[in-house]
Amino acid sequence: MYEYLCYFVIYGFLGWCTEVAYAAVNSGRFVNRGFLNGPVCPIYGFGIIIVIVCLTPLMQNKVMLFLGAVLLTSALECATGFALEKIFHGKWWDYSKMPFNLNGYICIKFSILWGLACIIIMDVIHPVISAIVADIPLVLGKTLLTLLLIVMLIDVIETVITVNNLNKQLAHLNEISEKLRMVSNELGENIYESVTVIKEKSEVVKGKSEELKEELEKKAELFKNELKKAYEEEIERRFFGQRRLIKAFPDFKSLKNGEHLAKIKERIRQL
Repeated sequence: MYEYLCYFVIYGFLGWCTEVAYAAVNSGRFVNRGFLNGPVCPIYGFGIIIVIVCLTPLMQNKVMLFLGAVLLTSALECATGFALEKIFHGKWWDYSKMPFNLNGYICIKFSILWGLACIIIMDVIHPVISAIVADIPLVLGKTLLTLLLIVMLIDVIETVITVNNLNKQLAHLNEISEKLRMVSNELGENIYESVTVIKEKSEVVKGKSEELKEELEKKAELFKNELKKAYEEEIERRFFGQRRLIKAFPDFKSLKNGEHLAKIKERIRQL
């Protein structure tokens, strides 16, 4: 268990380095990739441990090792994407535009790349990592591992709080947007119908009905302006981890409030 936890941390860090390098090549700038704030991608740690445990017996058969790695890593990526979507109500990456994808969670291109990467890891990288872990004094190794796992746990808690805050922000924006729609549609129609009824009943109150209409329209317009101001303020609101998370997952999509999320992402891109 000690060795596997060490592998989890090490490969989580190496996976983060890989993601950062890939983002740098594509965007030409540094992006702190990964679900957590710290320099670690847990999915890589879990993935490599699963590959090591399940595929070590296939080391001598490179074809089976490759196929097994493709299946295992693809299954893990698909399960992780599905779980994150159900838990946090958002799609964190989307391969929908890639050929031969499955619901946007996985695609043939990256599945093949994971398979090839696993062969290199099993043949070249893991023997070195395994030797390094074995050479670390046990007391020192356990102490460092405990500290790193505690930091990662704190990071997980902070990240979950950040995602929940983002979902609350999106829900608030949606609530304001619904109120604006109500003011624009239902309230406007009610004002018109009420004033029309008054005008039809008596010519005497015609002038007053016009005044009433104008007064109600002014109040409605003031209310709409207040809502628009509140919406803009909420769009501009920032909290810890929000900017990093959105930049780390540029394809992140909210299942319920995609329009509002797109506006937040646009504002963050402009910073």
